[in-house]
Amino acid sequence: MGETKGVRRPSGELEASVLAALWAADGPQTPAQVQRLLGSSLARTTVTTILSRLYEKGTVTRSRSGRGFAYVPTEDASGLSARRMHSELEKTEDRGAVLSRFVSQLNDEDERLLRALLEGGAT
Repeated sequence: MGETKGVRRPSGELEASVLAALWAADGPQTPAQVQRLLGSSLARTTVTTILSRLYEKGTVTRSRSGRGFAYVPTEDASGLSARRMHSELEKTEDRGAVLSRFVSQLNDEDERLLRALLEGGAT
């Protein structure tokens, strides 16, 4: 334990791990259940804090489970990524510049996929 003291994880890594555990789970999960799913040395209180933050962000919903809560993601990984992209786009004053830069940095395969989607094709 002393080896990791003072070592910070990259921003969002814990939230991403908790969400991955929830997506893999079958139904709502309590913090203790998420902790077991992670199979890590994270304290239950840490998992509870992460779940509370995700709830405040609207990324998970919760329902009463005993004296605490059980959590479930509001959307799948693709939906969450799309919501994050929309959120970033909303922060800018020059949406055209942001979208232009985004499209210019796509690889050929992603550009073809985006064109097909914009033209009403399937994924």
